[in-house]
Amino acid sequence: MTDPAPAAPKEPEVAIVGAGPAGLMAAEMLSRAGLAVHVFDAMPSVGRKFLLAGKGGLNLTHAEPFERFVTRYGAAQARVEPWLRDFGPQQVRDWAAGLSIDTFVGTSQRVFPAEMKAAPLLRAWLQRLRHPPAGGVPVRFHMRHRWVGWEAAPDAPENRAASADSTATGGTFSFDSPAGAVRVQPRAAVLALGGASWPRLGSDGAWAALLGARGVELAPLRPANCGFDAAGRAGNGWSAFFSERFAGQPFKSVAITLRDDAGKLLFQRPGEFVATATGVEGSLVYAASALLREQLAAQGRATLWLDLLPARSPEQVLAALKAPRGTQSLSNHLRRRLGLDGIKTALLNELLPRETLQNPELLAPAMKALPIDLTQARPVAEAISSAGGVRWGELDDGLQLRRLPGLFCAGEMLDWEAPTGGYLLTACLASGVRAAQGVRRWLAMP
Repeated sequence: MTDPAPAAPKEPEVAIVGAGPAGLMAAEMLSRAGLAVHVFDAMPSVGRKFLLAGKGGLNLTHAEPFERFVTRYGAAQARVEPWLRDFGPQQVRDWAAGLSIDTFVGTSQRVFPAEMKAAPLLRAWLQRLRHPPAGGVPVRFHMRHRWVGWEAAPDAPENRAASADSTATGGTFSFDSPAGAVRVQPRAAVLALGGASWPRLGSDGAWAALLGARGVELAPLRPANCGFDAAGRAGNGWSAFFSERFAGQPFKSVAITLRDDAGKLLFQRPGEFVATATGVEGSLVYAASALLREQLAAQGRATLWLDLLPARSPEQVLAALKAPRGTQSLSNHLRRRLGLDGIKTALLNELLPRETLQNPELLAPAMKALPIDLTQARPVAEAISSAGGVRWGELDDGLQLRRLPGLFCAGEMLDWEAPTGGYLLTACLASGVRAAQGVRRWLAMP
């Protein structure tokens, strides 16, 4: 005889599965509406990825004009833009101000909390969720509760259209907890389980198998805002010398360009990135990562063209290289004439043959457009975020799964991606708002 399952918590009206930004925002919106909301998460504490992402400075959103902001979502712009019109960059700043968190705009137009860190904002947010203003219902949290399955309610078969019946149920949800199996039967539920990046913090993509088994169509989860392995000159990665000496060091004041096979310009931007033991990563690479990833998928190869001296024209570089150097080494000549040393000089030696290094007519154009061949994206578990997820055709405008009425999705579970710079977090928060709106319609609430 098996032991009986522990008693489930008092039945929530809405279950939120996932305690990241999208799930917490959905919980806040529904709590404000007077609904009893319970949040379930497999991790021991709330917002673990959010906290780590904000450890070096929490980039909340971006202050560029809205018309430019919405273009950052690429192929998903038409889907994401309506969320952002309801809850966009300014609403994110207003929301933070409501938590007594002041924000400022940095030199790159990125928006940060005045204290820079994520922890003060998360503490204030949780305090408000647990002790909401008048009219709200305190949100209850259930940590170390891993979602393991869902059963449709008898009166809500999976092919039924969304109902306006206020007694509609979202089905029965099963969780593994330290006390054993837990089952709850909310009237509706929001899944906000993240993508597949940083699995040690909870976003492990395990939900894909559960939804896929119920017929939900999913785009494969792939790395986004990720690093790449480089081929090196010999086609087998960096040399041991370069990897051991320069991994972790930045390329500063550079620019990269991407083109298609026909030579059409796809991407060009100044900035900086970092060498890794196997290739490259960092903000400038992340900004181009979607294009690089798609080129690799389509062609099995991708090349980024690196300008080591974007502030100098090709003519200026050539003139400096042709200047007499006497008995100076090439490294000293590059340092004195062009301010080039360290990792930049090392990369030239890593990628270029000796005859190019010794010929100014060949070296000058190489310094302005140095090809770095890439062989593959780093694994999704190492990425800042992930692409892919629930396909748009599976969702209605309120982010409800069409084939699983009463069940909604938000955040990185959906098939979209965004670059770093506050775009990802803003859209995650906005998707939580949109899912909450969909839940209220499902429950026939005003």
